[in-house]
Amino acid sequence: MRIGQWLGLFALIVSLYILWQIRQLVLLLFTASVLAVAINQLVRRFGRSGMKRAGAVWLSLGIVVALLTVSFWLIVVPFINQFQDLVELLPSGIERIRQGINWLELRVAPFLPEVPDLNQIIQQIQPYIANLPAQMLAFFSTSVGALLEFLLVLILTLMILVNPQPYRKAFIRCFPAFYRKRVDEILTRCADGLGAWTVGALIEMVFIGALSGIGLWILQVPLALAHAVLAGLLNFIPNIGPTLSVFLPATIAFLDAPWKALAVIVLYIIIQNVESYWLTPTVMAHQVALLPAVTLTAQIFFTTFFGALGLLMALPLAVVAKTWIEETLFKDILDRWQHSS
Repeated sequence: MRIGQWLGLFALIVSLYILWQIRQLVLLLFTASVLAVAINQLVRRFGRSGMKRAGAVWLSLGIVVALLTVSFWLIVVPFINQFQDLVELLPSGIERIRQGINWLELRVAPFLPEVPDLNQIIQQIQPYIANLPAQMLAFFSTSVGALLEFLLVLILTLMILVNPQPYRKAFIRCFPAFYRKRVDEILTRCADGLGAWTVGALIEMVFIGALSGIGLWILQVPLALAHAVLAGLLNFIPNIGPTLSVFLPATIAFLDAPWKALAVIVLYIIIQNVESYWLTPTVMAHQVALLPAVTLTAQIFFTTFFGALGLLMALPLAVVAKTWIEETLFKDILDRWQHSS
């Protein structure tokens, strides 16, 4: 290798090391880029009608803010009132749990190993209750950090959305001159993939929210609309989001009538099976081809390296990584690799 090639290799290694050290900042920038691409779908639609980009950007942002405000009003405000009711009903709920345990002890316990009673369970969790103030302080500091990161992402999203071309050109210039045209093509494919994934994710969120709302309304579970909106939003996180979405409606249903909690769990299992085996293959097959195993592996991988935000952005990261691997490794290297005799 020539000296210039060695210097290029050394610069590449140093660059990768620096990127690894600031990976959280890079992930925030990537999150802002994904949001900008998603909102840009609206901007482009308004632009086709003859609207100038500046007006289309602000109109799209207004629509997004309005949707977030409505979602907040539908979810947070009712849940605050419901939480107060839950606190008042908590003693009766504990008594129902105690009665259920007693019922199990009388009818099922003779056939099972000894199960600790409720008092033993309460004694075991007392150390965790004693550490509650320290945990609340840690939660507060974490929340402040998350809020600052959220504000940074919003600012970066607005900056990229208003004028994306300078940032795109700056990224392309990080590559050798002979490969810059190819990088521009790959970035276009990444943007198309993220846009298609955004449309597919929105379709799934609306579908899950509608089915959840109808099912909870039939079961007469309180705050059915709020639970439906929450289920749709949490569906953004595959595998884990649907599991989290069932907790609140099942808890509220249990305090209303114990059989409703079981009915809610069964309802959500049915909805998620319909989504997994019919909706996702049907919608995402026309949007982004990601195998279920790849989706789960991406969630584990990016959560390990980037934490909670990595879990939230696992699918967009997987879409971008898939595009780059297909275009650079397969098309530009392996497909052109000729056997030399």
